[in-house]
Amino acid sequence: MPSRTILLTGASDGIGAAAARQLAARGHRLLLVGRSPDRTAAVAREIGAAHFVADFARLDDVRRLAREVSAATDRIDVLANNAGALLGRRTVTVDGNEATLQVNHLAPFLLTQLLLPRLLAGEGIVVSTASSAARRLARFDIDDLGGDRSYSPSRAYGNAKLANILHARGLQSRYGRDGIRAVAFDPGNVRTSFARESTSILRLVYRTPLARLVLISAEQGGTNLTWFADGSPGTTWQPGTFYTERYPATAAQTNPLVHDDALVDLLWERSEALVAARE
Repeated sequence: MPSRTILLTGASDGIGAAAARQLAARGHRLLLVGRSPDRTAAVAREIGAAHFVADFARLDDVRRLAREVSAATDRIDVLANNAGALLGRRTVTVDGNEATLQVNHLAPFLLTQLLLPRLLAGEGIVVSTASSAARRLARFDIDDLGGDRSYSPSRAYGNAKLANILHARGLQSRYGRDGIRAVAFDPGNVRTSFARESTSILRLVYRTPLARLVLISAEQGGTNLTWFADGSPGTTWQPGTFYTERYPATAAQTNPLVHDDALVDLLWERSEALVAARE
Protein backbone atom coordinates (compact mmCIF):
# COMPACT_ATOMS: atom_id res chain seq x y z
CA MET A 1 0.00 0.00 0.00
CA PRO A 2 1.33 3.52 -0.80
CA SER A 3 2.50 5.64 2.10
CA ARG A 4 -0.21 7.69 3.79
CA THR A 5 -0.02 10.92 5.75
CA ILE A 6 -1.65 10.05 9.08
CA LEU A 7 -2.54 12.55 11.80
CA LEU A 8 -2.83 10.66 15.07
CA THR A 9 -4.10 12.26 18.28
CA GLY A 10 -3.51 10.82 21.73
CA ALA A 11 -0.12 9.69 20.46
CA SER A 12 2.04 10.32 23.53
CA ASP A 13 1.32 6.96 25.17
CA GLY A 14 -1.08 4.01 25.24
CA ILE A 15 -2.56 2.64 22.05
CA GLY A 16 -1.79 5.90 20.22
CA ALA A 17 1.95 5.57 20.76
CA ALA A 18 1.81 1.85 19.95
CA ALA A 19 -0.11 2.48 16.72
CA ALA A 20 2.29 5.29 15.78
CA ARG A 21 5.25 2.89 16.01
CA GLN A 22 3.41 0.23 14.00
CA LEU A 23 2.27 2.64 11.28
CA ALA A 24 5.72 4.20 10.96
CA ALA A 25 7.19 0.72 10.53
CA ARG A 26 4.78 0.27 7.60
CA GLY A 27 6.25 3.30 5.90
CA HIS A 28 3.55 5.86 6.60
CA ARG A 29 4.21 9.53 7.37
CA LEU A 30 3.05 10.27 10.92
CA LEU A 31 1.95 13.60 12.39
CA LEU A 32 1.58 13.04 16.11
CA VAL A 33 -0.55 15.04 18.54
CA GLY A 34 -0.37 14.82 22.32
CA ARG A 35 -1.00 16.91 25.43
CA SER A 36 2.39 16.24 27.02
CA PRO A 37 5.22 18.06 25.19
CA ASP A 38 7.92 15.74 26.53
CA ARG A 39 6.16 12.42 25.94
CA THR A 40 4.86 13.42 22.52
CA ALA A 41 8.31 14.61 21.42
CA ALA A 42 9.89 11.39 22.69
CA VAL A 43 7.58 9.19 20.60
CA ALA A 44 8.07 11.44 17.59
CA ARG A 45 11.88 11.27 17.87
CA GLU A 46 11.75 7.49 18.15
CA ILE A 47 9.91 7.06 14.85
CA GLY A 48 11.09 10.16 12.99
CA ALA A 49 7.71 11.89 12.97
CA ALA A 50 6.53 15.48 13.21
CA HIS A 51 4.64 16.33 16.38
CA PHE A 52 2.24 18.92 17.74
CA VAL A 53 1.05 19.72 21.24
CA ALA A 54 -2.55 20.56 22.15
CA ASP A 55 -4.74 20.41 25.23
CA PHE A 56 -8.23 19.38 24.14
CA ALA A 57 -9.67 21.03 27.24
CA ARG A 58 -9.01 24.31 25.38
CA LEU A 59 -10.72 24.73 22.01
CA ASP A 60 -8.32 27.53 21.11
CA ASP A 61 -5.59 24.87 21.30
CA VAL A 62 -7.57 22.80 18.79
CA ARG A 63 -7.90 25.78 16.45
CA ARG A 64 -4.17 26.48 16.71
CA LEU A 65 -3.42 22.81 16.11
CA ALA A 66 -5.52 22.82 12.93
CA ARG A 67 -3.64 25.88 11.66
CA GLU A 68 -0.25 24.33 12.41
CA VAL A 69 -1.14 21.01 10.79
CA SER A 70 -2.59 22.75 7.72
CA ALA A 71 0.65 24.71 7.37
CA ALA A 72 2.72 21.53 7.67
CA THR A 73 0.95 19.42 5.04
CA ASP A 74 -1.25 19.90 1.99
CA ARG A 75 -3.11 16.61 2.54
CA ILE A 76 -4.18 14.26 5.29
CA ASP A 77 -5.01 10.72 4.24
CA VAL A 78 -6.06 9.51 7.68
CA LEU A 79 -7.20 11.43 10.74
CA ALA A 80 -7.17 9.09 13.74
CA ASN A 81 -9.21 10.74 16.49
CA ASN A 82 -7.77 8.67 19.29
CA ALA A 83 -7.31 11.15 22.15
CA GLY A 84 -9.62 10.70 25.13
CA ALA A 85 -9.81 10.45 28.88
CA LEU A 86 -11.95 9.17 31.73
CA LEU A 87 -12.00 12.17 34.05
CA GLY A 88 -13.11 12.77 37.62
CA ARG A 89 -15.56 15.15 39.26
CA ARG A 90 -17.55 17.39 37.00
CA THR A 91 -15.57 20.40 35.77
CA VAL A 92 -16.25 23.03 33.15
CA THR A 93 -13.60 24.07 30.63
CA VAL A 94 -12.64 27.64 29.73
CA ASP A 95 -14.97 27.19 26.76
CA GLY A 96 -17.94 26.58 29.04
CA ASN A 97 -18.32 22.86 28.26
CA GLU A 98 -18.26 19.87 30.59
CA ALA A 99 -14.68 18.60 30.38
CA THR A 100 -15.31 14.93 29.56
CA LEU A 101 -17.62 15.86 26.69
CA GLN A 102 -15.14 18.40 25.32
CA VAL A 103 -11.97 16.33 25.55
CA ASN A 104 -13.53 13.16 24.12
CA HIS A 105 -16.04 14.54 21.61
CA LEU A 106 -16.21 18.29 21.02
CA ALA A 107 -12.46 18.79 20.47
CA PRO A 108 -12.16 16.00 17.88
CA PHE A 109 -15.42 17.18 16.30
CA LEU A 110 -13.95 20.67 15.86
CA LEU A 111 -10.56 19.38 14.70
CA THR A 112 -12.19 17.21 12.05
CA GLN A 113 -14.26 20.11 10.74
CA LEU A 114 -11.26 22.42 10.56
CA LEU A 115 -9.17 19.82 8.73
CA LEU A 116 -11.82 18.82 6.18
CA PRO A 117 -10.04 20.62 3.32
CA ARG A 118 -6.84 18.64 4.00
CA LEU A 119 -8.81 15.40 4.38
CA LEU A 120 -10.65 15.97 1.10
CA ALA A 121 -7.30 16.61 -0.57
CA GLY A 122 -6.10 13.22 0.73
CA GLU A 123 -7.80 9.86 1.06
CA GLY A 124 -10.31 11.30 3.51
CA ILE A 125 -10.30 8.54 6.13
CA VAL A 126 -11.44 9.40 9.67
CA VAL A 127 -11.00 6.73 12.36
CA SER A 128 -12.53 7.36 15.79
CA THR A 129 -11.50 5.39 18.86
CA ALA A 130 -14.72 4.68 20.76
CA SER A 131 -15.37 2.21 23.59
CA SER A 132 -17.74 -0.45 24.87
CA ALA A 133 -18.56 2.20 27.49
CA ALA A 134 -20.92 3.64 24.87
CA ARG A 135 -23.15 0.63 25.53
CA ARG A 136 -22.37 -0.22 29.14
CA LEU A 137 -22.22 3.22 30.75
CA ALA A 138 -24.04 5.75 28.56
CA ARG A 139 -27.30 7.32 29.69
CA PHE A 140 -27.54 9.74 26.82
CA ASP A 141 -29.69 12.85 27.14
CA ILE A 142 -29.34 15.25 24.21
CA ASP A 143 -30.80 18.01 26.39
CA ASP A 144 -28.25 17.46 29.18
CA LEU A 145 -25.00 16.85 27.29
CA GLY A 146 -23.01 18.63 29.99
CA GLY A 147 -24.45 16.63 32.88
CA ASP A 148 -25.91 19.69 34.59
CA ARG A 149 -28.87 17.72 35.93
CA SER A 150 -27.21 14.37 36.50
CA TYR A 151 -23.50 13.52 36.44
CA SER A 152 -21.08 10.72 37.18
CA PRO A 153 -17.58 10.29 35.69
CA SER A 154 -18.40 6.88 34.22
CA ARG A 155 -21.69 8.01 32.69
CA ALA A 156 -20.07 11.11 31.21
CA TYR A 157 -17.38 8.96 29.62
CA GLY A 158 -19.92 6.51 28.22
CA ASN A 159 -21.96 9.35 26.77
CA ALA A 160 -18.88 10.89 25.16
CA LYS A 161 -17.88 7.56 23.61
CA LEU A 162 -21.38 7.15 22.22
CA ALA A 163 -21.02 10.65 20.79
CA ASN A 164 -17.83 9.48 19.00
CA ILE A 165 -19.79 6.76 17.22
CA LEU A 166 -22.63 9.13 16.33
CA HIS A 167 -20.06 11.61 15.03
CA ALA A 168 -18.57 8.98 12.71
CA ARG A 169 -22.03 8.23 11.35
CA GLY A 170 -22.69 11.93 10.89
CA LEU A 171 -19.43 12.41 9.00
CA GLN A 172 -20.25 9.56 6.67
CA SER A 173 -23.79 10.77 5.96
CA ARG A 174 -22.73 14.38 5.36
CA TYR A 175 -19.46 13.97 3.52
CA GLY A 176 -19.44 10.43 2.18
CA ARG A 177 -20.35 11.60 -1.32
CA ASP A 178 -17.39 13.99 -1.21
CA GLY A 179 -14.92 11.22 -0.43
CA ILE A 180 -14.85 11.06 3.37
CA ARG A 181 -14.87 7.52 4.81
CA ALA A 182 -15.52 7.45 8.56
CA VAL A 183 -15.50 4.57 11.02
CA ALA A 184 -15.61 4.13 14.81
CA PHE A 185 -14.25 1.18 16.72
CA ASP A 186 -13.83 -0.19 20.23
CA PRO A 187 -10.14 -1.19 20.55
CA GLY A 188 -10.86 -3.61 23.39
CA ASN A 189 -10.25 -3.17 27.10
CA VAL A 190 -6.71 -1.85 26.98
CA ARG A 191 -4.19 -1.61 29.82
CA THR A 192 -3.26 2.09 29.65
CA SER A 193 -3.04 5.14 31.93
CA PHE A 194 -6.04 6.94 30.47
CA ALA A 195 -8.05 6.72 33.73
CA ARG A 196 -5.30 8.06 35.97
CA GLU A 197 -7.08 11.39 36.54
CA SER A 198 -10.48 9.87 37.18
CA THR A 199 -12.44 9.42 40.40
CA SER A 200 -14.56 6.75 38.69
CA ILE A 201 -14.53 3.30 40.27
CA LEU A 202 -13.32 2.05 36.88
CA ARG A 203 -9.89 3.49 37.65
CA LEU A 204 -9.34 0.67 40.14
CA VAL A 205 -9.30 -1.87 37.32
CA TYR A 206 -6.43 0.01 35.70
CA ARG A 207 -4.40 0.45 38.91
CA THR A 208 -4.36 -3.06 40.36
CA PRO A 209 -2.65 -6.34 39.40
CA LEU A 210 -6.07 -7.38 38.07
CA ALA A 211 -5.31 -5.22 35.01
CA ARG A 212 -2.90 -7.80 33.60
CA LEU A 213 -5.58 -10.47 33.77
CA VAL A 214 -8.57 -8.63 32.30
CA LEU A 215 -7.01 -5.99 30.03
CA ILE A 216 -5.06 -6.34 26.80
CA SER A 217 -1.74 -4.57 26.26
CA ALA A 218 -1.40 -1.19 24.59
CA GLU A 219 0.44 -2.92 21.75
CA GLN A 220 -2.54 -5.22 21.14
CA GLY A 221 -4.94 -2.31 21.25
CA GLY A 222 -2.64 -0.39 18.94
CA THR A 223 -2.78 -3.13 16.32
CA ASN A 224 -6.55 -2.64 16.14
CA LEU A 225 -6.14 1.09 15.50
CA THR A 226 -3.42 0.33 12.97
CA TRP A 227 -5.73 -2.12 11.17
CA PHE A 228 -8.18 0.69 10.40
CA ALA A 229 -5.61 3.41 9.62
CA ASP A 230 -3.65 1.05 7.34
CA GLY A 231 -6.70 -0.63 5.80
CA SER A 232 -8.81 0.00 2.71
CA PRO A 233 -12.31 1.45 3.25
CA GLY A 234 -14.92 -0.67 1.55
CA THR A 235 -12.61 -3.70 1.56
CA THR A 236 -10.88 -4.02 4.94
CA TRP A 237 -13.71 -2.24 6.75
CA GLN A 238 -17.02 -0.63 5.86
CA PRO A 239 -17.49 3.14 6.29
CA GLY A 240 -20.22 4.29 8.65
CA THR A 241 -20.00 1.09 10.70
CA PHE A 242 -19.13 0.60 14.37
CA TYR A 243 -16.62 -2.17 15.08
CA THR A 244 -15.64 -4.12 18.16
CA GLU A 245 -11.92 -4.52 17.65
CA ARG A 246 -11.83 -5.71 14.00
CA TYR A 247 -15.36 -7.08 13.69
CA PRO A 248 -18.65 -5.28 13.03
CA ALA A 249 -20.30 -4.89 16.41
CA THR A 250 -23.28 -7.12 17.05
CA ALA A 251 -26.59 -5.79 18.37
CA ALA A 252 -25.59 -7.00 21.85
CA GLN A 253 -22.36 -4.96 21.63
CA THR A 254 -23.99 -1.76 20.40
CA ASN A 255 -26.03 0.92 22.10
CA PRO A 256 -29.34 1.04 20.16
CA LEU A 257 -29.02 4.84 19.94
CA VAL A 258 -26.17 4.34 17.45
CA HIS A 259 -28.82 3.67 14.80
CA ASP A 260 -30.97 6.74 15.60
CA ASP A 261 -30.55 8.94 12.52
CA ALA A 262 -32.42 11.83 14.10
CA LEU A 263 -30.06 11.74 17.10
CA VAL A 264 -27.04 11.74 14.77
CA ASP A 265 -28.30 14.96 13.20
CA LEU A 266 -29.33 16.56 16.47
CA LEU A 267 -25.98 15.85 18.13
CA TRP A 268 -24.21 17.31 15.12
CA GLU A 269 -26.21 20.52 15.41
CA ARG A 270 -25.63 20.78 19.17
CA SER A 271 -21.91 20.10 18.73
CA GLU A 272 -21.59 22.81 16.09
CA ALA A 273 -23.25 25.27 18.46
CA LEU A 274 -21.04 24.31 21.41
CA VAL A 275 -17.72 24.59 19.57
CA ALA A 276 -18.75 27.92 18.03
CA ALA A 277 -20.06 29.44 21.27
CA ARG A 278 -16.85 31.39 22.05
CA GLU A 279 -15.77 32.25 18.54
